[in-house]
Amino acid sequence: MSAVLDHLRLMARNNAYANELLHEACCKLSQEEFEAERAGFFPSILATLNHIWAVDRYYVDALCEEGSGRSVYRTPPLETAEELRTAQKREDDKLIRFCDGLGEADIERRIAQDRGEAGVFQETVGNTLLHLFQHQIHHRGQVHAMLSGTGVAPPQLDEFFLEFDRHPAAEKYM
Repeated sequence: MSAVLDHLRLMARNNAYANELLHEACCKLSQEEFEAERAGFFPSILATLNHIWAVDRYYVDALCEEGSGRSVYRTPPLETAEELRTAQKREDDKLIRFCDGLGEADIERRIAQDRGEAGVFQETVGNTLLHLFQHQIHHRGQVHAMLSGTGVAPPQLDEFFLEFDRHPAAEKYM
């Protein structure tokens, strides 16, 4: 197995682990706290988690070449932390399965990404995955910061890769 494939598979698992912890914390919020206006790129924890979920659906659809393209954005946003936790877990599991099925040649395989009026662009599977993981990290960090303004402590999200520092909840992803 190549180091690149191993890395992408670990990143997919880390992604699922971090989302699980973050969503678990968000499920402890009242609906009012979950929807409350906060400082961030999106105006609430609810809006930010919906954005993460929508973008995941867009890129996973492109990676799996399912053809939905931008129509995934027509799905109405979810309203509760529990709904988002369940939906995000489905996407995370699908992403892990996709990464587990990759072969060496797939990393450079080009896939179509519908950019609306800008057109359809071809990107590699490898770069798309790297972008998706970075996008997740970026917006999870925003939710993490927003949680700091609530009564729910933001979870530690980086105890995954190092064996001596690995959180017990991460073990199921290894």
